[in-house]
Amino acid sequence: MKTKTLKKNKVNVVTLGCSKNTFDSEVLMAQLKANQFDVEHESMKDDAQIVIINTCGFIDNAKQESIDTILRYAEAKQDGLVEKVYVTGCLSERYRDDLEKEIPEVDAYFGTRELPRLLKTLKADYKQELIGERILTTPSHYAYLKIAEGCDRPCSFCAIPLMRGGHKSTSIEDLVIQSKGLVKNGVKELILIAQDLTYYGLDLYKKRALSDLLKHLSDIEGLDWIRLHYAYPSGFPMDVLEVIAERDNICKYLDMPLQHGSSKILKAMRRGITREKTQDLVDSIRSRIPDLALRTTLIAGYPGETEADFQEMYNFVEQTRFDRLGIFTYSHEENTHAYQFEDNVSDQLKKERADAIMELQSGISFELNQSKIGKEYKVLFDRAEGDYFIGRTQYDSPEVDNEVLVKKAEGYVRLGDFSRVKIVSADHYDLYGSIIV
Repeated sequence: MKTKTLKKNKVNVVTLGCSKNTFDSEVLMAQLKANQFDVEHESMKDDAQIVIINTCGFIDNAKQESIDTILRYAEAKQDGLVEKVYVTGCLSERYRDDLEKEIPEVDAYFGTRELPRLLKTLKADYKQELIGERILTTPSHYAYLKIAEGCDRPCSFCAIPLMRGGHKSTSIEDLVIQSKGLVKNGVKELILIAQDLTYYGLDLYKKRALSDLLKHLSDIEGLDWIRLHYAYPSGFPMDVLEVIAERDNICKYLDMPLQHGSSKILKAMRRGITREKTQDLVDSIRSRIPDLALRTTLIAGYPGETEADFQEMYNFVEQTRFDRLGIFTYSHEENTHAYQFEDNVSDQLKKERADAIMELQSGISFELNQSKIGKEYKVLFDRAEGDYFIGRTQYDSPEVDNEVLVKKAEGYVRLGDFSRVKIVSADHYDLYGSIIV
């Protein structure tokens, strides 16, 4: 029995998982709006006739969150609080048959590349002329730009190729058009994303073309910051560093998931690189761009990881002193190469090892932040919260990295704008500053 009146043709899009899913949801929303749907992102009103859930299927925790969200809306449908529930994204791509059996209340499931079919189900047209159009779910001054879909890498632990397919680059011309449109609408920072940025262009141009793309994007008038996420270390195109160094609007920032610090484990992971070559790459990057902030991601508890292997990773982090670091516990994923091995590191030990790495990194981050006291930085302000305006330097990506906090009482800043800030104090992950008038 319905307890409220649902708005006909209103769609609530719910996004789970990574920035690539955020991008996909924004494209979906633009298509829906062009088809005269009233569309909102993660609306708190619960008055939508239709809910579309864009799921993540990457690791256990993400899969569970997606399943819990589907169940919540399936129950809401049974209670008459929503009429139609559709599921798309990575979890749906990977486990569609199982989901259809286990949660039949969902009206239809769609894969990661089935936007036209989803729209057709809603009696909407897939509008080719809207390619590149999006409704941003991020603050209006920054946006994600997905430069490629899928992945051709053979990493043993990763299910992304199963869910996203092989690597497929978007042309430089299309990406420039998209970017100019975003800048025209107020975007000042573009965050380039792909499963592997460094593979960009091999399918289209028969060469690694990330440096060419960066040159074209950095020429766009009004684009203040370009940020690089998810670079693969093996075969890293060093010409990219030259472009980063010479272009003022490319952030001195690189997100390069390295996954481990033991050559034995890296070989088992099929990463195509050793600990020694990884260290050489990091040293080379830092020698060419000394002030570049390097972010990495690691995995604790891969099958066969011994205490000695973990200690090697710990020593690697201690020696390398990454500017930013995150770590996952290993998730045993069906149909990956690593699934054939015994998942023989206990969940408790995985967590203990991950916690030890983060405790080490916390100390490194604190020391690095202390060295910034007294220095001045250009800061882009994202939001206001409590007594503070909160922003970021070029060395920090939204949601995952350090933030700069300025007391509202000390001066006004406009959100989405840049200001010069002097750092007056710092803790492990935040910088506190004052506006330079």
